Amino acid sequence: MSKKSILPFGRANYKLMIIGIGVILLGFILMSLDSTEFGFGFLGLTLGPLVVFSGFVIGFFAILKTPEEPNDDN
Repeated sequence: MSKKSILPFGRANYKLMIIGIGVILLGFILMSLDSTEFGFGFLGLTLGPLVVFSGFVIGFFAILKTPEEPNDDN
């Protein structure tokens, strides 16, 4: 008889989700650090949005990753 996990995601899913949220926050911080007027410099228009997009990709991957089943070889 196998035990089913109550949580829909595994530990790796939650770690990836937290990493994705951190990357998204980093991207917004990068966009706010742009010194040009209204954020129209490299950080505000190029690097920041790419970092935010990569954070969303990590979060999407975290949702779609199937949790690993615990090995029960007793």
